[in-house]
Amino acid sequence: MADKTLTLTLAKVIVAAAWADGQMSPEEQACLKDLTFQLATGAAHDDPISGAEWARLEMYVDAPVNAAERQRLVADLQAALQQDADRQLALAALETMVRADGDVTQAETAVLDEVRQALHAAQLGGLGRLRALVGGALQRRMRAVAAAPNRETEFDDYVRNKVYYAVRQRLAADAEVPDAALRRLSLAGGLMAHVAHVDGRIAAAEQAAIVAALQRDWSLSAAAAALVAEVALAEVSKALDYYRMTREFFQQTDAEERRRFLDVLFAVAAADGAVSEAETAVIHRIARSLGLRQSHFRQAAQRSLGA
Repeated sequence: MADKTLTLTLAKVIVAAAWADGQMSPEEQACLKDLTFQLATGAAHDDPISGAEWARLEMYVDAPVNAAERQRLVADLQAALQQDADRQLALAALETMVRADGDVTQAETAVLDEVRQALHAAQLGGLGRLRALVGGALQRRMRAVAAAPNRETEFDDYVRNKVYYAVRQRLAADAEVPDAALRRLSLAGGLMAHVAHVDGRIAAAEQAAIVAALQRDWSLSAAAAALVAEVALAEVSKALDYYRMTREFFQQTDAEERRRFLDVLFAVAAADGAVSEAETAVIHRIARSLGLRQSHFRQAAQRSLGA
């Protein structure tokens, strides 16, 4: 089976396992989307999912998966695991998902070992083991995004995008930036700040590069761009949720915008003189999280060197 088809099938089985008891809160659904998005985009292959494919996968998260559909999905996955390379890919994707928000418990490690053995034997059986893994991963994901203060109607905005929340509070009376555009550029600012923070300090040139990119690519005034950059750089050093940020940015941009955004990230990294190995690694991670091909990353890296 093609790599992408396999990871999408695995993601649907993960969703089916999460829906096994027929109930899931909105918070759990949002966290499950984070996990399945990272699973679907993080697999080690060069055929990233499209926006339409992600939208179809979201449909599974948004409504309960009935017993008949669960059985069909498990059968599809079972059939897809005949080659050792397929089993290795599935296992790597599962381990990435399970460890997304920190260390797993000894009990979960034992379950992961059982799943590993089942995958190698191509005998998945029921969803009991997978449900246990998904349950633990969901709980860690929910804890990771639950630190935001409850500000009544602002709570959802804060959880979904901390940069957006802070910028909106300070630009509340500024009609220059429509709400939808503010959310998107705040996501971009957060990811740029993520790159700028790699070496533990923010050079003035890096902050200036973020401001310039926001002015150029999002048509902001100098004052508004400076504010977005300031808030983004402050928030990313606190508790910016990387998984939620990349998923939201993927959903609010098209493939061409995401490809161009790699050039912006490399420009921020190079602003203080050179792109370090650590910065390159972070940009590579973001590229994969945004569903971009390895070739897109290489081309952007070469352009940053003037090649």
